[in-house]
Amino acid sequence: MPPAAYPEEKVPYAFFDLILGIARTHPAVTVRDADGGIAGFGMLRPHNPMPAFARTAEITCFLRPDLTGRGIGPEVLGYLEAGARERGIACILASISSLNEGSIRFHRRHGFVECGRFRNVGSKRGVLFDVVWMQKEL
Repeated sequence: MPPAAYPEEKVPYAFFDLILGIARTHPAVTVRDADGGIAGFGMLRPHNPMPAFARTAEITCFLRPDLTGRGIGPEVLGYLEAGARERGIACILASISSLNEGSIRFHRRHGFVECGRFRNVGSKRGVLFDVVWMQKEL
């Protein structure tokens, strides 16, 4: 796994089934490459199951590194934001590894602002990292 992603090892497909189950009431999209293979995905999921947080969702997006910089990310984000608005979601949160500078730049370019940082809470392959929280009001 790339150093910017949280998992140490490749995650099994069952993990994605679990995550999609959690996000079943929220928008999700799969990105396919020219050959029909999976190139990435994007999804929103509840931030917190309490009704007080129904207007807030967390975003997860992954694209294969060879496909970044081609305009796919903004399309995925636009799709998720439109679906969020349809469901009354007005705030999207992103939890990003501080090692993933590209993701932080992407989110910042698309209207997210840093709203919190947990310092040195993660470790991957012996390297400590922060968890950067970013937020966008729709």
